[in-house]
Amino acid sequence: MTLKFIVLNLCATKCSFTLKNSVPFYYLLAVFSMLFWGLTFVWFTIAVKYYEPITIIFIRLVISSVLLFAAAYMLRQNEKIMKEDYKWFLLLALTQPFFYFLGESFGLKFVSPTISSAIIATIPLFASLAAVWFTREKASVLTWSGILVSFSGILIMLVNRDMSLNASPKGVLLLFMAVFSAVIYSVIVKKLTNKYSALTIISHQNLLGAFYFLPLFLIFDYKHFINVPVNSELILSIAQLAFFGSCLAYLFFIMAVAKLGMVKANIFTNLIPVFTAVFAYFVISETFTVQKIAGVLLVVSGILVSQSSDIRQIILKKRTGLKI
Repeated sequence: MTLKFIVLNLCATKCSFTLKNSVPFYYLLAVFSMLFWGLTFVWFTIAVKYYEPITIIFIRLVISSVLLFAAAYMLRQNEKIMKEDYKWFLLLALTQPFFYFLGESFGLKFVSPTISSAIIATIPLFASLAAVWFTREKASVLTWSGILVSFSGILIMLVNRDMSLNASPKGVLLLFMAVFSAVIYSVIVKKLTNKYSALTIISHQNLLGAFYFLPLFLIFDYKHFINVPVNSELILSIAQLAFFGSCLAYLFFIMAVAKLGMVKANIFTNLIPVFTAVFAYFVISETFTVQKIAGVLLVVSGILVSQSSDIRQIILKKRTGLKI
């Protein structure tokens, strides 16, 4: 089995490869996408010491676009976008990366990485509502219960004992702009996965996003950009943001949405603050308090509750030797 065959099967949304058609495989993709997104909060905190947020986003999107279109060319995955779908791709890129990254990146200037990721992890709650309203996707009682348990864990991380916010209100508002952008993005992605592969969606999304950010970069950040000395820490952080955050994470997430549905795939977003808190502790020495530990435990518990019915089915089918 060649490397090209493996990557080709990974990038295509529909495939007869047995592993790719198994539910656990898509759960694994969802977990890895959240791991990479959780790490982006740490990498961005490092990069923003040198560049302004718009500069970081623009460079990140340019690099990821080059990588993704190169992969599409080598794998002969150059799907043609239908004219009737132009508007959906334009709207997709407007919601994410444009509005999402504006909210997330500027929010990170006022709020710590762990709390920022905790706010972003409210996406499943709003995504579930959007799925019911726009895609008629159903969520079980266990799914809703898991969302509420996870959300309570996020609140524990976000609110102090005196009920004050453990973050800047301005930063919180910016981050919630990112949350609602991500919810709209999920609705559009679900629609497009019926026609296009994950690689096609992400490559066009990032390229359009780079064009959206280009005027902002030239007007506000270019002079600062050319005066910043480049070092290995800056290069590594942006490279990691581009490859893991803007390439692999989105590819894995779109494949998970296509297979698991919008509600179940978005529930895994609750893992982002868990990964962020752990890596922020080790990489940038962010304090890991008892409050954060309790919040992390509730987040994980909520995910297990929300996925418990599928977990039972997987275990049962494994025991009986059935394919899933």
